[in-house]
Amino acid sequence: MTQPADTVFLIDVDNTLLDNDRVVDDLRAHLEQAFGAESASRYWVALEAMRGELGYVDYLGALQRYRAEESQRGMSDSRLLLMSGFLIDYPFADRLYPGALAALAHLRRHGPTVILSDGDVVFQPRKVQRSGLWDATEGRVLIYVHKEQMLDTIAQCHPAAHYVMIDDKLRILAAMKAIWGPRLTTVFVRQGHYALDAQANAAYAPADVTVERIGDLAHLDFSSSPSSPYSPSSLSSFSNPST
Repeated sequence: MTQPADTVFLIDVDNTLLDNDRVVDDLRAHLEQAFGAESASRYWVALEAMRGELGYVDYLGALQRYRAEESQRGMSDSRLLLMSGFLIDYPFADRLYPGALAALAHLRRHGPTVILSDGDVVFQPRKVQRSGLWDATEGRVLIYVHKEQMLDTIAQCHPAAHYVMIDDKLRILAAMKAIWGPRLTTVFVRQGHYALDAQANAAYAPADVTVERIGDLAHLDFSSSPSSPYSPSSLSSFSNPST
């Protein structure tokens, strides 16, 4: 049995380590350039419909549905067959936030780092791999449909006395905190459109720690011991050095 670590750091991917909003903007521009704004808009309708059905964003699945619907409209365009290549071969390493890898290296000095992401079983692992995050966490990668519902499994895979969850969604952090309580320190990274949605965030309690950028984590002292885990009060007193 794996010896429990003092602390395990769980880190989200999209809009936490990687600027997924820019990836989406690039995909939107590519679709509109290839097929026109009206046709491309139907891809996003298919994407949102599948999000509601599956509970996560399935870019490749939505592309398949989009292709089927466009074919019914009489479009037989071989360029549609190349769209999956745009997604699969996308240079995700270019979309890592500044300081993301340095933050992971800093956290690793205090305990194992684990990618914990929502997503599908094909595209999301590809994103993690091509971005360099797979190697940066030595292959410690967990991807689920609803990660906040998988805490027992996460604890079995990576046992620890204490966990730190780093995410851009207060909803996720609050759900995990409600289950793990003081066993978990939550870190809210205010990046991306979800994190900046003040109306949605108002429904949830603040995280233990809030930072403006993922790179700010490299300036936090995460030193702790099993008998005395992180003190949110000391961590949250962090002053953003870049402002």
